Amino acid sequence: MIDTNIQDIPKLQEEIQQKSKEICFTMPSDLFVGSFLKTLISSKPGGRFLEIGTGIGLSLSWMIDGMDAYATLLSIDNDQELISIATQYFGEDKRVQLLCKDAAIWIKEHQEDRFDLIFADAWPGKYSEINEVLQMLNVGGFYIIDDMMEQPNWPEGHSDNVTALIAYLEQRKDIQLTKMNWSTGLIMAVKK
Repeated sequence: MIDTNIQDIPKLQEEIQQKSKEICFTMPSDLFVGSFLKTLISSKPGGRFLEIGTGIGLSLSWMIDGMDAYATLLSIDNDQELISIATQYFGEDKRVQLLCKDAAIWIKEHQEDRFDLIFADAWPGKYSEINEVLQMLNVGGFYIIDDMMEQPNWPEGHSDNVTALIAYLEQRKDIQLTKMNWSTGLIMAVKK
């Protein structure tokens, strides 16, 4: 098996990667994360999905590609420039809502909302408001985080945040956890 032989790359992937280089966006999700998200989303027909940290829309393109006609996806980022770019690519898709807002505030305001998959790719939902985000997950729903292995863009001392986050997730009794030393380092939890 060759895991780098990814066959089902979204049509917009190359264009979004080029735009990433143009604007010097240095935190794009890789192909492995995208493929993984697409596969998980495909397992939830008619699902309701949340992405925290839209970025330029690379992972979003994979998630949308995995959705059926009845699924919905909300993607949040606090950077208006990035949301504007993502809107150019995905704004016409009625299944997708792009929101420019501080995710920490949004999470606290929407505790009654429930999702079948949450991809937390920003500080809120990963290093802060994690308990609140996990409460938003349906039973059987997936919680996905990446960048758990050291990355070149990590600030000094960030590895301590990662260690604390993993320890916190490991002690929770309401999720089933799998840690993967693959891609950028992934954690998948399923709500019990």
